[in-house]
Amino acid sequence: MLLTPLQTRKLISYCIDEHFALLAVNMDSASGIHDCIRAAKEMDSPIIIETSIWQLEGISFGAGDPLRGIALYIAHINLLANSEEFRDIPVVYHIDHIRGPDTEDILTGAVKGIPFKVEGETLLLSPSSISLDASGLSVNENVELMCSLIETSKKCHRPVTLEMEAGIDSGYTTPEEVEVLVMGVERKHPGYLALFAPGLGSRHGYSQEGYPDFQPENVAKNTALLEKLTGRKIGVVLHGSSGLSKDQIKKAVSQGLTKMNWSTDSLILRSSAMREYYQTHREELVPRHPDFKPTASDNGVGQYVSVRFLPTVKKLIKLLKSDGKASAFMANL
Repeated sequence: MLLTPLQTRKLISYCIDEHFALLAVNMDSASGIHDCIRAAKEMDSPIIIETSIWQLEGISFGAGDPLRGIALYIAHINLLANSEEFRDIPVVYHIDHIRGPDTEDILTGAVKGIPFKVEGETLLLSPSSISLDASGLSVNENVELMCSLIETSKKCHRPVTLEMEAGIDSGYTTPEEVEVLVMGVERKHPGYLALFAPGLGSRHGYSQEGYPDFQPENVAKNTALLEKLTGRKIGVVLHGSSGLSKDQIKKAVSQGLTKMNWSTDSLILRSSAMREYYQTHREELVPRHPDFKPTASDNGVGQYVSVRFLPTVKKLIKLLKSDGKASAFMANL
């Protein structure tokens, strides 16, 4: 089931109360979306599927138009997640890493809802939750943009669930910085921020050496600080998980992690499987070969990648302790 913004807030609260984290996979293909939801189904786990600007503008979705990309992405996930096969699995569609001069226009359009015509009726499609790329933004710009999205939500009477990001690539976010960022929004619009992504010692991208400076204890410190500042629980998000060890992730969950973004390792895994597929099936990729069509089709490589991708996603779900949590959440939704 594709969750609405308000249902997504309930899921985040459920994660915090039940002490597990949500896996958020950055995905850029229809087959990848299916694989993520399939893995979640097999583990009875909620799942977050994210897109960044490069997926939304990519040829598989927006083909240069990010708002069209958002609409097509939501429509695709909606059909899949609300199908009889997968409707018992909570699926969140999250917009992540929107950056550049069009950031406000793209996210404002997402909050207002993107028109989607079906049989003469016009539906407004919005994501389950939204964050933006804070790199390149000043603290004031970050706060102002988050407040602007909330004000748009209020004006058009369409709910929004937000994740605020600090500049995570610059090391650790100090308590003073957390207060300025979070309270800059909270004082004007209390209750809207559901997630906060501080700098925890990791970075976006991949580090072959890992992140030895990453300290899971900072998750708990930020969780306590956020509750002290706002008087309510806000989930802490880990960006830049590719390169962290299983032990580091496990400890972060034990310290109260609510959401973990996973992108670079996912891309490496899927692209490596594709390369292997074409290398090992090159003899069939000849027009007169009897297996040419099934080998050359998207389904051929998609099935091959899926077999190699699903086990890793399922292991991460288990590591984050979200396995077995979908049924209980859906029963009380």
